[in-house]
Amino acid sequence: MYIHFLLLCALCCTILLSSCQKEPEPGSKEKTQEELKEILLTQQLEPKQRYTIINQMANALLSEQDYQGVILLLTNWVEENPDDMYNSYWLLMTAYAYLSLNAEPVAEYYFDRILQTCPDLLVKGSSIHFMCLQNLIQISKTPSHRIKYFNELINRFPDNVNTTELYLRLSIEYQKDNQWDQALKTCELFLQQPDATTIQIPGEPDAYKNARHLIDFNKSSKDWTFESLSALESAVKRAIRNYDWKSLDKYKAKVNFFSMSWKQDEMDANSQESFSMKDWMRGGNRIRYSDTLDETSNPNEAYLRTWGWNTYVSVWYLYFRKIDFPMDPDINGNWEWAGIYIGNKL
Repeated sequence: MYIHFLLLCALCCTILLSSCQKEPEPGSKEKTQEELKEILLTQQLEPKQRYTIINQMANALLSEQDYQGVILLLTNWVEENPDDMYNSYWLLMTAYAYLSLNAEPVAEYYFDRILQTCPDLLVKGSSIHFMCLQNLIQISKTPSHRIKYFNELINRFPDNVNTTELYLRLSIEYQKDNQWDQALKTCELFLQQPDATTIQIPGEPDAYKNARHLIDFNKSSKDWTFESLSALESAVKRAIRNYDWKSLDKYKAKVNFFSMSWKQDEMDANSQESFSMKDWMRGGNRIRYSDTLDETSNPNEAYLRTWGWNTYVSVWYLYFRKIDFPMDPDINGNWEWAGIYIGNKL
């Protein structure tokens, strides 16, 4: 019986110590959180007073990097207080907490939810809706969603964004979503902007060139294209062999055909001067070509080495390119003679 008494005493001591350990110490962060929560639940507070308390509680959790705690606190509050005028801010903090946890799809849900269900608020002079859209275009992977976000930025916040850049990015998303008419329309809007030729867009180093080519190619006859690389190669070789400059002129691409050195850019003004192949096939000189395409050719580009042209640099590489134009299935995947590189490869 004495042993039983000792065991009972030990058990009571264990429970007492455990209880003492769970009780937050006065002045501790845990105690402060409990006191704030008690005030929040028991006092009749004005909206701004509630905002101050919740914000203090959330920031205390953030200082400890307790993102799950922030999420639990704020989502519970929004669910229980759907009419709180600051819910857009609480959901914004929730979205950022999920970003900190690398849970981008969940963060996207909350950013989008704010746009759909909450009125806009200003935080230190910045629109919450604008901040949501900025984040959404960074993390969203779905073209249809990105189209919606880009359009909202352009229509609602034109003074806060570079509309020239957004028109281009919007056109690219329309292309990914197979909305070709809208893709062309927004591409035209991009080209109409005064800074379209000079703007530097991250990730799109050839923005103007590609946009200009898309619009011009769409408006062209496209009758110079060949169904296969082998058909194009055979036709060009036959025309060279027969000194048939008229056929060569016919085979040249009618949009952005270039003639330049390897160091030039194909969009340089002097690289796209129009000329006839007749000018370089005079004087009785014999023009030759390699039996096979250059070894650096790939499934989308090919080079044919030729020499003997009537110019100070007689070696030319004819550049053949596979056409990427999904909006016209009859043309997409065809090949074109897109340009000439003058001189031996560097």
